[in-house]
Formats: sequence, structure tokens, C-alpha cells
Amino acid sequence: MVDGKGTRHGINRLIIFDVEGVLIPKRRYLLFETARKIGFWGFIKIIMMGVLYEIGLLPLESTLRRIFMMLRGLTVDEIFHLYEKIPLMPSVKEVFERLNRAGYKTALISSGLPTLFVEDLASRLKADYAFGLELEVANNHLTGEIEGDVLKPGGKAIVLKKILEKEGLSSQDCIVVADDRNNLPMFPFCKLRIGYNPDFILSAKSDFVVKNDLSEILPIITEDTSQVPTSAISKSERLREAIHISSFSLPFICIYLLGNYLVSSLVFILTLLYVISEVARLWGMNFPVLSTITWRAANKPELYEFATAPIFFALGIVLSLIIFPAPISYASIAILTLGDGFASIFGRKFGSATFPFNKGKNLEGSIFGFLFASVGAMLFVNPVKALVSAAVGMLMECLPLPTSDNLTVPLASGLVLTVIP
Repeated sequence: MVDGKGTRHGINRLIIFDVEGVLIPKRRYLLFETARKIGFWGFIKIIMMGVLYEIGLLPLESTLRRIFMMLRGLTVDEIFHLYEKIPLMPSVKEVFERLNRAGYKTALISSGLPTLFVEDLASRLKADYAFGLELEVANNHLTGEIEGDVLKPGGKAIVLKKILEKEGLSSQDCIVVADDRNNLPMFPFCKLRIGYNPDFILSAKSDFVVKNDLSEILPIITEDTSQVPTSAISKSERLREAIHISSFSLPFICIYLLGNYLVSSLVFILTLLYVISEVARLWGMNFPVLSTITWRAANKPELYEFATAPIFFALGIVLSLIIFPAPISYASIAILTLGDGFASIFGRKFGSATFPFNKGKNLEGSIFGFLFASVGAMLFVNPVKALVSAAVGMLMECLPLPTSDNLTVPLASGLVLTVIP
């Protein structure tokens, strides 16, 4: 625990920050950095355990214990050196500088990083408290065993209650910024809950959702509307959605040039190359063309992580071409590319009414997405089918689901078109 600023704060409010996914890239340390020490197969094992945790088949404590057991034998200095390579997420320093100047108390709570590392991060950011897991060390080497309150179910809430008790604060004085369901136990003890690039559960449970720059949490915390960012669409967003929408051309390439099998094969091969390019990018190597596109099209948080959205987008297209017959597959792709693409553009530009079940989506985006998806689908199926399937696709786009909407939108649309007579 770090208690660096004492009682010099003028504002009697506490802000709790999750660490991985909010302050540093999500899973970057345990996945890509430690892979340098445990080799390729260790890297694959960590990926598999991460997937099992994400889909709810492996508890967090069990996942972390298995991962750190793979690190046994490494020295504390070795793993700390790996941690030092991890960049901070965009605007983290600026956010903490603003909060410190305003007089807020801040705490960092992590389930995946050792306390030693979280304390170092708290020192750099001048945060008041730092909590992480405890490493068991023998002769300066890791034994693979880990302990600490943060590992237990509801462990972060235990830590938060200790901080509130020490500061003499109540839940009315507490704000939490988090990204995944592991932080839900803290929510009842916080008056304001902000999801930062949240998973599907936090999208529904958070009071506000921020998806781009961390500095966008400041007007929410300070209630200063003058800090609210403009709705202008950035260059990276324009390129990203241009790629998304231009993929509407794929059905016509299938029809008039290459056929479904060859197009789906080419998209799959391109996806494999993209995966290789992303691993290379995170290890500091540049993959021709693909890495350049990623740097220009990714949003700020994705620049420091493995960007998975293009993979799910490509798989949505490939599965549509494989599973559904023409013209259903083409209509499904139209709904994905036009509906999802234009929903993002108009939602970013004009969105104001968020859905109560998913604070990361808004009504205006879904309406425009439905209109463009319907028009696109009508090129391949009759108007009634187009309207129904577009409505289902946009429903999948706005629902907080555990699976990427790049998969659920085309598959749900295609299934509806298959069963409609």
C-alpha cells in the first residue's frame, strides 16, 4: 500500500482506478511481455487460460495462479524489467495531474499485477493508494505462488472498504473507473461508476461509458461541461469506418469476380497475416503495410494492445459466406458493413440518448445504422426480409453481449433470413 499525499487534499472524494485495461494495456504484461521469458508454448497456454476466463469457465484466481506458476524460477528483477517495458495508456499522466491539482484522492487496485509494480505506478502518478497481489519469493526467485485479498471473489471490494474506512468516507464520496466484471464487487460502494472500454457486463452496470481517450472521464468526474470533448470524428475513426463500410463491396466481388470460396479464403489468409502483424507490432517490429494501417486506423487504447476487432470483423464475413447460401450471406454482410459502420459514424457525431442497458451505444447511431443496413440488404433480398434482418442486426449491435458484434450482427441477421419464408 502507498499513502503518498496524506491529507493535503481539499476535496473529500476518492477515485478508484482499475489498472490493467485502464492505466496500462489490458493483458499486455501477462501475455506479450512475459512470453519473452516463457516461450511460444507458454504464450499459447496463457492465451487459452485467458479465453477460458473471459467466457467464464475459469475463475480469476485459478487463472492467475496457473499463469504465475509458469513464471516460477524467474527473478523479481526479471519480471520487473518486463513490467517497465509496458507503456501507459493515452492521457493517463495528464488525467492524474488534473485530479491531483483538483485535490482528489486516488487509489490503484489490481488483481493481475504484483503490489511492487502497482506501487511503482502509483509513485509515478502520485496516487495515494496502491494494492496488488503478493508474490512468494525465495532467494529473489519466484516460487509461482501468489496471495492477497485482490485474488479472492469480491477481493477488490474488501480493499476498497479498507480505504474508505481509513479515510472516513462513504460510498457517496467514491468513484470507480474500471473495464471488466472483476471490478463489479466495488460498484455498490461507489456513487459514480465509469466503464472505460468496458466488457459487456460493465456496459450495462456503469453509469457512464468512455471508449476512447481516458481524459474523457474528467468532465464526468468534475461535472465540468466545458471539458466535454467535441463530437468531431478523428482521422483514425474515419479510416477505420471507411475500411468497415468499403467491405460492402465483397458480395459484389463474390458475384462478379471471384466467387464465395475464393473471397472467404483470401479474407481468412489476410486475417492470419494481420494476427502475425499485431504480435510483431507489440514486440516492436513492423510488418509491411498491415502494421501501418493498424497504426493509422486503431483508436488510442488499441495502439498499445492487440487489436482484436478486425479479427472478429473478418470472421463475421467469412462465416457468413460459409454458413449461409447466397443471397442471404450477401445481405448479412451488407448489414454488418453498412449497418454497424454507419451506426458508429452517426452515433459518434450525433449520439446523445444512450441505451439504459448499454451505456456505450446510443439510439441515434442505431437508427441510422438500421436505415443504411436496410437499404444495403434490399439489394439482395426483398424489402420485408431486409427490414426484419436489419432490425435484428442492429439489435445485436446495441445489446451488451459477451461476443463481438462483428460476429453477432451478421450471424443473427443471416439466421433470421434463413428462417423467414
